[in-house]
Amino acid sequence: MTTYTLRSASPAKTRADAVVVGVLAGDGGPELCAAGADVAAVYGRKLRPLLATMGVTGKAGDVARIPTNGVLGSPLLVLVGLGPARDGGPDATAVRRAAGVAARSVPNAASVALALPSETPSLVAAVTEGHLLGGYTFTRYKSSSEAAPAAGEVVVLSPVARQKEATAAFEAAQVVAAAVATTRDWVNMPPADFTPPAFADAVAAAHKELTKGRGAPKVGLEVLDEDQLAELGCGGILSVSRSSAAPARLVKLTWSPKAATRHLALVGKGITFDSGGLTIKPSSSMLEMKADMGGGAAVVQAVFAAARLDLPLRITAFVPMAENMISGSGPRPGDVVTMYGGTTVELANLDAEGRMLLADAMVMATEGEPDVLVDVATLTGHMQVALGDRVSAVMGTDEMVAEVLAAGERAGEAHWRMPIPEEMSERIRASKVADLLQHDWVRWGGGLYATAFLREFTGGLPWAHLDIAGKEMNSGAAYGHVPPGGTGFGVPTLVELIRALSLVE
Repeated sequence: MTTYTLRSASPAKTRADAVVVGVLAGDGGPELCAAGADVAAVYGRKLRPLLATMGVTGKAGDVARIPTNGVLGSPLLVLVGLGPARDGGPDATAVRRAAGVAARSVPNAASVALALPSETPSLVAAVTEGHLLGGYTFTRYKSSSEAAPAAGEVVVLSPVARQKEATAAFEAAQVVAAAVATTRDWVNMPPADFTPPAFADAVAAAHKELTKGRGAPKVGLEVLDEDQLAELGCGGILSVSRSSAAPARLVKLTWSPKAATRHLALVGKGITFDSGGLTIKPSSSMLEMKADMGGGAAVVQAVFAAARLDLPLRITAFVPMAENMISGSGPRPGDVVTMYGGTTVELANLDAEGRMLLADAMVMATEGEPDVLVDVATLTGHMQVALGDRVSAVMGTDEMVAEVLAAGERAGEAHWRMPIPEEMSERIRASKVADLLQHDWVRWGGGLYATAFLREFTGGLPWAHLDIAGKEMNSGAAYGHVPPGGTGFGVPTLVELIRALSLVE
């Protein structure tokens, strides 16, 4: 197991198997960042031609490995690109990504020292979180791991290492990274091994680990099975799950610290596999549908991280879990479903199942009279088409959308505000037989329609919806601190949002 240490020391003199130094792409050529000033001084005039010979540019993602031949305390110098030089130095996002690249670029090193920009607590956190997440691998189903052994010790070199704020940021970053990593684990699980009951069991196991021992945080856990959901009248959740042999679950988590003055309700979509139901998906679109529970996983892990960090905000989280399959007992287009709370919904598209789960859970959430409501879901392919696979959509009330966007910027996750046009209110009421129409097959604005539908179940609360479709799974090669497979997207933003809301009187 890798141990992380925060230390104030010279990267030129630090004894480790490898020392990592950040490189900036300056107007006059590549230059070592301020954290590597001692290394630059040791090499002196030889540095610039050395960088040129090795093809070092400072471009983000670039890596060069240089044997030091005794010039430094470490036998290997690893140069990692930070991107363009700018006033004030690289931001936390650039540093986080560079640290992630570094984690994959130092093979077979027992110890590593990181000399990346870390002059502030936020940069210390970025280095730590980025390196932890960049080195993530999922090998549970591999007969032999292809990944190089992780370093036994990683030292984050920082001039502010002895400051309390830096130490707190360093420790908090490890908590957030662990939450992201577990979210990735859950998203990466094969759907046959991670059905709704298995997902609920995984949450219960993680909860047991979190709350055991003296002084552990007190987080409440309640798991509702299919019979209890039926008794409550959760028609939305059960309309999706009834076509599957794996029954539905709903997990409720509560974190109620004594110092809390505000109450946040979180809801996360937990579809463990989405075939599209009778509105079946194309075969090629099903491969990554095991990740359709990414929003639910992010919500669970954000709550657990908030409890570990003892953030003074009351949180109630609801994660409805179901598998969207096909069977003779499943729903049909044209069926009418009575949701929790009594609203009737006409079904039109069985592949628009996420909104049905969320709506039931959101009504439950409003009953606790929270101050604000946030839901997270891999909701619509429309938003992935619009914003790609690295930027999520945020919609809702003005104040809450602004809070989420600010939290995402601090966390290093990209979000973009999308509207809910007023005409969507007319479209969702177009059913001739029910209160609301689940889907209308109009090609344009499907993601906006889905969010307008969800708005009907918010009880008028300040609310934000994060559509993370396409962000929960990286289908390509690793980049920055993001590996292939599950990404854990949303967890850092939610933790930052919780931190910010906890500071509001």
